[in-house]
Amino acid sequence: MRHLRHLGTDTRRDGSPALFATDDSYVMIGWKLLEDDIRRVEIPHKLLGYLEPGSCLGARLEDSGHGTFYLEGEPITDPAELSQMKILEYEQSIEVPKAREIRPDDDTP
Repeated sequence: MRHLRHLGTDTRRDGSPALFATDDSYVMIGWKLLEDDIRRVEIPHKLLGYLEPGSCLGARLEDSGHGTFYLEGEPITDPAELSQMKILEYEQSIEVPKAREIRPDDDTP
């Protein structure tokens, strides 16, 4: 079982959506988009403020136009990992790769 490190939440109630980290990935609890689409969630923009310094999501974000992003990843199905999170009936959790942040104004590519 992997240990999920809780990095933060951006919530108005119930403690989620939330961001967790493993050694090489990020796990998001986000709002479900469609009942049959277990790979995509919607997360608030502000949740990304909890990413570890120097890292970024290794997945493409799609802006909703109303303060959230749509994000696609691998569904979390391991019962031991799911037990480390509080996931409400209108939410689901996905995992995306953790990548190194590279900016155009960095000194070294």
